[in-house]
Amino acid sequence: MRRADGSGGHQHHTAEGGRAEVPAEPAALATPPVPGPYCVGRGTRVPPRLRAPPPVERGPEAGVAPGADTIRAMEPQLTHTVAEGVATVVIDHPAKRNAMTAAMWRALPPLLAELAADPSVRALVLTGAGATFCAGADISSLGASAEGGDAPQRLAVLAEEALAAFPRPTLAVVRGYCVGGGAQLAAACDLRFAEEGSRFGVTPAKLGIVYPASSTARLAALTGPATAKYLLFSGELIDAGRALRCGLVDEVLPAGELEARVAGFTRTLASRSPLTQAAAKEFTAGRTDRIAHWEDEARRSTEAAEGVAAFLERRTPRFTWVPAARE
Repeated sequence: MRRADGSGGHQHHTAEGGRAEVPAEPAALATPPVPGPYCVGRGTRVPPRLRAPPPVERGPEAGVAPGADTIRAMEPQLTHTVAEGVATVVIDHPAKRNAMTAAMWRALPPLLAELAADPSVRALVLTGAGATFCAGADISSLGASAEGGDAPQRLAVLAEEALAAFPRPTLAVVRGYCVGGGAQLAAACDLRFAEEGSRFGVTPAKLGIVYPASSTARLAALTGPATAKYLLFSGELIDAGRALRCGLVDEVLPAGELEARVAGFTRTLASRSPLTQAAAKEFTAGRTDRIAHWEDEARRSTEAAEGVAAFLERRTPRFTWVPAARE
């Protein structure tokens, strides 16, 4: 597993501890979820790319003498794997419900650029380590983000925009809390699958923050203006069922079934035509200025010929289209 700060394949970012954006008043939020692997039903095999990192024992109370390795393992980070055509990016800060530090916000755009440049990546999954997706921003770490001229909100917007612009299908896999900046990241993905019991919230009104215009537009496109206003005005959390009904998520799975569904669905995504998917991403984003480009690309490619031949021969198609270095 690799970490996203660019040094030697096993990298990490650190930041000072602090509060996440999860509101404190609901009783369910008083105790952080216990970090650990995804829960699955008895006998269900968890695909390696979706397994959360094992919980880290901390300090003498866990029977481990404190040392450099223990300290490094506790640091917030983004990790990623690539397997079977699917890149999985894990938000790994379980001690604070996977709140995003300034360093993590900065690390996401270059990590996504690296994965976008990998022709073996046909789809991307974004998820959280342990029992939650992302509780938002690690607010205390954002004070340091002004170093180098980065405003805290700008860091989040740049990360969100990089995720929205990722050229292959993206899927947010949500367990537990998806709040604040976590909801921004999930909304920037193409699709969102959630486990029953997940909770969602957009909380800038609790912090006196003006939500970014691009994030507001993206939220309203998913839920409709009325629900977007409800979430933004109140900062209240909604459950997975309501998130499904309002369009914030695409599927809700019972506990223990999420990983199997994600594994099967991402295999499906990786087997489909990347040309079709790339054009669809741009057209659904309103890029009518790219119609001629994609018509030309379709004429030059062999995707349609391969799809028809595979259908007639009753075999699985082998789609091989790869975008030009600069699409």
